[in-house]
Amino acid sequence: MEYEPVIGLEVHAQLLTQSKIFCNCPTRFGEEPNTLTCPVCTGSPGSLPVLNKKVVEYTLRAALATHCRIAPYSLFARKNYFYPDLPKGYQISQYELPLTEHGYIDIQIDSQKKRIGLIRIHMEEDAGKLLHDLSSERGSHSYVDFNRTGVPLVEIVSAPDIRSPEEASAYLRKLRAILMFLDICDGNMEEGSFRCDANISLRPKGAQTFGVKTELKNMNSFRNVQRALDFEIRRQTALLDQGEKIIQETRLWDAAKGVTSSMRGKEEAHDYRYFPDPDLVPLVIDSQWIEEIRASLPELPESKKERFMREYGIPEYDAEVLTTSKPLANYYEICLHHYPKPKIVSNWIMSELLRELKKDEREIEECPVPALHLSELLKLIEEGTISGKIAKSVFEEMYRSGKQAEEIVRAHGWVQVSDAAELEIIVEQVLNTNAKEVEAYRKGKVKLFGFFVGQVMKATQGKANPQMVNEILKKKL
Repeated sequence: MEYEPVIGLEVHAQLLTQSKIFCNCPTRFGEEPNTLTCPVCTGSPGSLPVLNKKVVEYTLRAALATHCRIAPYSLFARKNYFYPDLPKGYQISQYELPLTEHGYIDIQIDSQKKRIGLIRIHMEEDAGKLLHDLSSERGSHSYVDFNRTGVPLVEIVSAPDIRSPEEASAYLRKLRAILMFLDICDGNMEEGSFRCDANISLRPKGAQTFGVKTELKNMNSFRNVQRALDFEIRRQTALLDQGEKIIQETRLWDAAKGVTSSMRGKEEAHDYRYFPDPDLVPLVIDSQWIEEIRASLPELPESKKERFMREYGIPEYDAEVLTTSKPLANYYEICLHHYPKPKIVSNWIMSELLRELKKDEREIEECPVPALHLSELLKLIEEGTISGKIAKSVFEEMYRSGKQAEEIVRAHGWVQVSDAAELEIIVEQVLNTNAKEVEAYRKGKVKLFGFFVGQVMKATQGKANPQMVNEILKKKL
């Protein structure tokens, strides 16, 4: 039987506020354990939470950018469960009356557009972090770091509209780009400021009812989300083909082994005993404030993509790639400021630059070749100082060493030979050495022209000006 995956994603994104959601403790990452805490975020008796207005503003920005309906009245609720990194014994979140609902994000797969619905976006506080030490001579130990407790999050819940791992990856990339364009989340998946859980089930193709779902956790990159979903589809398909039942459970993704494994059973939904938090008043949003926030929204990925196509005349595919992140779009426009040839710049970024970054698993912000240096390299090609082929070698060294193009060209003696008299001598030598091929060319075997060009380039170690070589060869032949 052929099955169809049904996938829904729950994303937790840490907001870029300077202080936590209900107290004024800093939200810095990587500090000494338990140094960014206070009685409020650790839940000491008698302490009272006070809502950070910036958290509400950032959540509203996310809602407006994703076409959500904003509730004029919402409530905070206590989500009750016990875990060592949850000092209060409950998490302050939103439940029945969230701040925003019913939005959508448009994605593009193989030039086809698809709309993924958003069920809700709500605010909540993060829990702490457990650190496990299994190597101690005294036996294994676990430690709790409460620095992250109370850090503001938005939980963004998609509708079960995703039908493939590729769509899931495209949705996450688009969502992350929107949050980063809004400057409300840094999108760092390794540090946990943008993390995702996936719910996946299979159903017979054409069926309308949903199958039994499993929840996948511990996926810290787009690639791992896609790999985990691929594996789970294969695992569930094999079980269904054998006539076995899928168990509703939570499974962990093991990136090293490339498999998911059972973490805990989930026969029924958890009963968290939600109830309105008595320490926090209902949240009423003023419509004028919403309009002020709407007016302050920056250019978002979709708008920027349309502008790139309109202003720079580049294809839709190029514009889609270049607007996948705000830093990448900025890099492209800085290059254009210094070298205003839109298609040439986009070709180099999408081929040479992004290939090297992907190989090293780096983001554009970590690129060792600044936009100005890339534009200087492209000027050297246009001026005829180096050939396009040599330029690729120059770029590879720029990427590895951080040096500028001119310095590398001088050091290697890679300046292009553009002296017509010198090139004529080299062409004559190539034609004299390959007399049989010359005769065959003149008898109609015109494909040999490329052979002659290759021989000239070989004789000049790739430094001959290709355009001049072509002109001289045509004249001589």
